[in-house]
Amino acid sequence: MKIAVCVKVVPDDQDITVASDRTLDSSKAHQVVSEYDLNAIEAAAQLAAANDAQLVAISASNARADDLKVKKSILSRGPEELFMIADDALALADARTTARVLASLLEQAGDCDLVVCGDGSADLYAGQVDVQLAALLDRPVVNAVTAMKIEDGTLVVERTLDDLVEEIELPLPAVVAVSPDIALPRIAGMREILAAGKKPATVSDASSAGIDVTPLVETLSVRAPELADRKRQVFDMKTDGDFDSFAAAVAAALR
Repeated sequence: MKIAVCVKVVPDDQDITVASDRTLDSSKAHQVVSEYDLNAIEAAAQLAAANDAQLVAISASNARADDLKVKKSILSRGPEELFMIADDALALADARTTARVLASLLEQAGDCDLVVCGDGSADLYAGQVDVQLAALLDRPVVNAVTAMKIEDGTLVVERTLDDLVEEIELPLPAVVAVSPDIALPRIAGMREILAAGKKPATVSDASSAGIDVTPLVETLSVRAPELADRKRQVFDMKTDGDFDSFAAAVAAALR
């Protein structure tokens, strides 16, 4: 059995600066694995270990993702091999384009019985790649998965909703998107990091791989939201009625 986990490499949001015109500058930002995909990697690694399955990682990311430290970060967390298209055309690619690239990478990786995606990417968080990928592969898909196991060759997943927990059986091959709380990402030790440097990683750009990354959706601009003026309201809990006024003000701001 083979499992593939989808991983996006994004600029670390702590390193992104905002200019006076609200444009974002990530040119000096370190590249990191998308936070939601860390949970997906761990969930896929645990499932692979429990079923003696092979785990590979596939990634459609920006050109700076082709970095030794980044690749080790992915491979030290469980995957045995990495297949990546690193191209700046994918930095803000729409979900359909990203799914098309991932489908091509799955062909390189070989037949995969299960594809595990994160809840969304830390940069755009469209939450659409899993369903777009499943449509391209003609496979069943379930999102918001909070637990999964394989029983008698069938994938059994749980979805924890507001008022109930669903249990769904999926025939393999399939695609799932997992909730962030499905698994706590592991912290790789020195042994795993050193071993990751010896694992195979196939990286190319879109042109070399013969993949069309022409977007279906044009991104005109990406800007930070306008900063709201502070109201500068001060409440003194020693003053009668101020606590109620404070609570009312908080409630109004949340609505």
